[in-house]
Amino acid sequence: MHAPTLPPSRLPQVGTTIFTVMSALAQQHGAINLGQGFPDFECDPALIDAVNAAMRRGANQYPPMAGLPELRQAVAAKMQSLYGHAYDWQHEITITAGATQAILTAVLSVVQPGDEVIVLEPCYDSYVPNILLAGGIPVYVPLTSPSFSPDVDAIQRAVTKRTRAIIINSPHNPSGRVWTAEQMRSLQALLDGTDILVISDEVYEHMVYDGALHQSAARFEGLAARSIVVSSFGKTFHVTGWKVGYVAAPAALMHEFRKVHQFNVFTVNTPMQAGLAAYLQDPQPYLALSAFYQRKRDRFRAGLA
Repeated sequence: MHAPTLPPSRLPQVGTTIFTVMSALAQQHGAINLGQGFPDFECDPALIDAVNAAMRRGANQYPPMAGLPELRQAVAAKMQSLYGHAYDWQHEITITAGATQAILTAVLSVVQPGDEVIVLEPCYDSYVPNILLAGGIPVYVPLTSPSFSPDVDAIQRAVTKRTRAIIINSPHNPSGRVWTAEQMRSLQALLDGTDILVISDEVYEHMVYDGALHQSAARFEGLAARSIVVSSFGKTFHVTGWKVGYVAAPAALMHEFRKVHQFNVFTVNTPMQAGLAAYLQDPQPYLALSAFYQRKRDRFRAGLA
């Protein structure tokens, strides 16, 4: 029997993600896996109880496509409290199947074939394949060692008439670099008067140390007006296997995002959403996360000294 000839690969230069390879090697050799962004400790039992309670009361069918209203309301309240921007939970917040799906959906919703997307490298490994799947062209701006600090002048030099978007990530994976308020304002000034959009990957928003503040794109009016802000409950509450995240964006951008989202995953796990909505009523778990990780960081650094 003749096997069919496969069509050309959509991603001919892309192999298995490095995280799959590294995690398999760590398991094979009994090594501590410091390469992938998941914790090695359990989440709060209260969150498990909240999800279990949602299951038992019957929250097991499809939720609304954009997410449960109570969770979207909780996300909007959290973002306004932390960053001062009032998102309309009905039209500007969407619950996603983790941040990776959110980023892919964001790219597919705004990037047309031939559009350029600025990527600051090194970067999370899904960014470039996402751009390629949309038919876009990645334009690389290097972040140089040892500071890995974003160079807004270099970003400006990368802008052309075909630039559609820039993907930023703070705190940065893999370097840990945190954008300052001054750098965010410089980016805001650079983009003012253009149609360039921002996809702001903020999954590590609660992992900033030594009194620093996370400078969300939502803090800056000019950036918030052009940004798709992505975050993740998995990173915040130590439940990466649940794959639940969220996106905040102006209504016009969110309208396009949801067009793609509905035909990508349509919607997200109902009892997880219900449990997270209840758990978010207390801000202390996420407000305490920076101090929690800073103690671990300081202990690790002391051990290396």
